[in-house]
Amino acid sequence: MRNLFLIFITILLPILSFSQSKKKLPKRFKLPSELKEISGLYLKNSNEFWWHNDSGSQPILYQTNAKGKLTKTIHLDQIKNTDWEELTHDDKGNIYIGDFGNNRNKRKDLRIYIYNFETENLDSIKFTYPDQTQFPPPSAQCNFDMEAFFYYKNQLHLFSKNRLNVGNGFTKYYTLEAEAGEQVAVLKDSINLKNRVVTAAAISPDCKTVALLSYTYKKRKLIPKSKASVFIFRDFEGTDFLKGKMKKKRVPVFLVATQYEALDFFDNKYIFIASEKTKFIKQKGKRLKLK
Repeated sequence: MRNLFLIFITILLPILSFSQSKKKLPKRFKLPSELKEISGLYLKNSNEFWWHNDSGSQPILYQTNAKGKLTKTIHLDQIKNTDWEELTHDDKGNIYIGDFGNNRNKRKDLRIYIYNFETENLDSIKFTYPDQTQFPPPSAQCNFDMEAFFYYKNQLHLFSKNRLNVGNGFTKYYTLEAEAGEQVAVLKDSINLKNRVVTAAAISPDCKTVALLSYTYKKRKLIPKSKASVFIFRDFEGTDFLKGKMKKKRVPVFLVATQYEALDFFDNKYIFIASEKTKFIKQKGKRLKLK
């Protein structure tokens, strides 16, 4: 009986602990004034959320707790925030900062910075796209903006942000080796997400689910309106993520336009997303459950 009791406690305690820690995480929370243009999120654990702002902002990494309170900053003054758009991490203590925002599709200095929290070592990947020969290309072919990537099996997996209204609706999927140096990205696949543009990506801890955060934007007579969705991919083989079974989870619609730019998994069922500050709405985070 004693052995059965010990087995029961061993199994039950982690479940109860996880359940309690999840309950402590708010469904939504405000973010500090420093994070007006949130663009990247790395959820290190239930009380360490790492963020950054996008183009033109200071090269700073911000840490908050689960309630959105600022707890730490790291200044990377030796580099520049040309257009930081995304954060991801590996299992070696490195984070990857995607300085690959490319709204005008004419950048030739695309980089991904590699930073180690423990050693404070900083390096980078400089890369180009194999299918871009004009800087910028014709308007309808401007699909070389990037705001989404994640790390998986020693590679970085990137998903392009097409242009609303004038683009062809396709998100392109590229890969890079997760090592410093100069590289040419490999074009792997593409998918049409029906007038949605992708702004963040993440893979679940068990590596069985990929999430792409996206939005669309419409002008109304007085106030513009936006809709956000998370596209979920499962049952894929290898790295053929876009060939997996896809489901769409809609993010609650706001009466006025907001822009979701950051995404990461808390566990295999819950994700966090965040929107940047607009004229009418303050920056905030939100927890969503994936079915």
